[in-house]
Amino acid sequence: MAFITWNSTLVVGHPQIDQEHQKLVNSLNELHDAMKAGKGSEVCKKVLKELVTYTVAHFATEEKLMTQKSYPDFPSHKREHEELLKQARELNEKVQSGTMTISITVLDFLKNWLAKHIQGTDKKLGKFLTT
Repeated sequence: MAFITWNSTLVVGHPQIDQEHQKLVNSLNELHDAMKAGKGSEVCKKVLKELVTYTVAHFATEEKLMTQKSYPDFPSHKREHEELLKQARELNEKVQSGTMTISITVLDFLKNWLAKHIQGTDKKLGKFLTT
């Protein structure tokens, strides 16, 4: 069973953003599967690093769309991205350095911020971009 299931509550209505969100969900599921299967810290470190790197690219996509369309909530949305990236990078640094391991607590944190961001801030953006 997937750790996080892609469903209609995560759809924002913009094809590119939805496709990128699906990739983030798949990456989080891959990380969960690697941890559950006991594949070792190196595999988990690699998957987490890829997840953070893809998040950076995804946020850049959203910010470009917001700029192109003069999205009125751009400043607050960008601040949210910056805070989420800060947290994800700090987590990644701790895992990469060995001061923290991937645990269900870490995975729950990632799952919750991803779902909360998509269902809140990104839903508003999707509505703006598709109307």
